[in-house]
Amino acid sequence: MHIAIIGAGISGLLTALELIEQGCSVTIFDQQAAGKAASWAGGGILSPMYPWRYPQPVNDLAKYGKGLYQSWNEKLQPITSIDFEIHETGMLIFDEADFETGLNYAAAYNEPMQHCEYLQQEQLEQINPRVSEQLTQAIYFPQIANVRNPRLLKSIIAYLKQHAQVEFIENTWINHFEIHEHHVQSIGASNGHSYKADHFVIATGAWSEHWSQQLNLSIPVEPVQGQMLLFKTPENWLPTMCMNEVMYLIPRTDGHIVCGSSMHHLGFDKRPSTQVQQNIYKTSLAMVPELADFPVVKQWAGLRPSSPTGVPYIGKMPDLNNLWANFGHYRNGLCMGPASAQLLRQLMLQQPSTVNPAAYDPNRLIPNKELSRTLQTV
Repeated sequence: MHIAIIGAGISGLLTALELIEQGCSVTIFDQQAAGKAASWAGGGILSPMYPWRYPQPVNDLAKYGKGLYQSWNEKLQPITSIDFEIHETGMLIFDEADFETGLNYAAAYNEPMQHCEYLQQEQLEQINPRVSEQLTQAIYFPQIANVRNPRLLKSIIAYLKQHAQVEFIENTWINHFEIHEHHVQSIGASNGHSYKADHFVIATGAWSEHWSQQLNLSIPVEPVQGQMLLFKTPENWLPTMCMNEVMYLIPRTDGHIVCGSSMHHLGFDKRPSTQVQQNIYKTSLAMVPELADFPVVKQWAGLRPSSPTGVPYIGKMPDLNNLWANFGHYRNGLCMGPASAQLLRQLMLQQPSTVNPAAYDPNRLIPNKELSRTLQTV
């Protein structure tokens, strides 16, 4: 079976990995070079930030992220010589209003990886002596890890590009489907070419609304800009990830510390704002004041594929028997990515599914479907 995957971000790339493991052949399309959009720009925390603030279907996928990435890294690293750098630093959360919910979350939802403990100042100083003296208590999640997403993407792309069952067609915008009797015959590209396949997957992230008009659907996915900055400190300088008021610090093993992130509705504008960067810098220093002693070596912005609840669309698109969805992951595309791709593969190949697919059903995209469902439950 030959599958065309539109989009070479983490969702499209992991979908390709899942399918070639089952003997399928894939062609992967992207409007730019593979792996250069939101998947590259994010922080790589392998857990939703404050998971109790998200709908359960988000966490049902995200909880598999760390384990699946570890398995993929073991398989790919000997071939690509690129380590994902899955870094089990643990996470400190300083938002006091979340303490009670956070402390009860692991038991309430049977998620052992989200086990946490309450720390007062003396314990906090032992876990992370870099934390500001103004922060006197926290909840600590020792099992939460981060993945170095640029290396993750490089490794997956390198693996796929050497694979006999994979073809990449980059810097090519796919602009329409050729449809006949509920069946996609081919896709048309900006270069004037047409490409055939047995099945087609939309994994176009923040650009997914583009398909609304042709498919007569309401695809409520739009770009939300997030800005980041990067400090360079000595190796292993910051012992844990830190989070306060939805802002985070993510230490890499080589001493880089990723700091972010903002949220602004600016269309497809990826230009960093000086004011936003100053706010991120100030918030970072409020958590770890000694960061002021180290240089900011990079700043950038990415475009998250926002969706109304953060629950992605995974499965067969309405009224078409060979067009599939894997998009709309919003802020959690990295940590939901492996299980999302696994679920899509299971649905495409009619295999038993790891999670209940109903919550991700793209039939939600039929115009007024969400509204009618809301009215029925009121």
